[in-house]
Amino acid sequence: MSDFAFIHNMDTCLGCNACQVACKDRNNLESGQFFRHVMIVTVKGKQKFASFSCGHCKNPACMDSCPNGCYHKEEDGTVIHDDSKCIGCGKCVWACPYGEVSLDKKLGIARKCDGCLDRRQQGLEPACVGACLNNSLNWTEAKIRFPKSELKDRIGDVLPDPNVTNTRFRVHLTEEG
Repeated sequence: MSDFAFIHNMDTCLGCNACQVACKDRNNLESGQFFRHVMIVTVKGKQKFASFSCGHCKNPACMDSCPNGCYHKEEDGTVIHDDSKCIGCGKCVWACPYGEVSLDKKLGIARKCDGCLDRRQQGLEPACVGACLNNSLNWTEAKIRFPKSELKDRIGDVLPDPNVTNTRFRVHLTEEG
């Protein structure tokens, strides 16, 4: 079983939001609903852009909290939500420490990033990755470029402790910040 994850290079990200728009379009999301969002973060006194989405955690809090078993993991580690089982209770929304599960008010169910699983099954990359103008966002085998504990040290003011759910989201950032 390969372990895949989103890897975001904060050194090369332009903050253009193309990944966010591509995801929103691909998933027909309502105004104000996002599966991927770009934000400005301050790292070691410097402003950087960060593109966040579901971390497809090794120990997903959304999965653990769901009373209907709406979540499962694919072989590559992608955490998938089964809309047909969802009753819209919101427990997964509250449980995700990263705020990456949202309630779709129109559909009355929880929704989240699935890494464009259907596209990947066709040999295509996720829509957000394909839209990235500077190749700063990738979906690739999760080869850790630095110890997981350093993720909090690098962007800890933005993310809760990554060790809580063992998120597989990674950022690449030079030591200079």
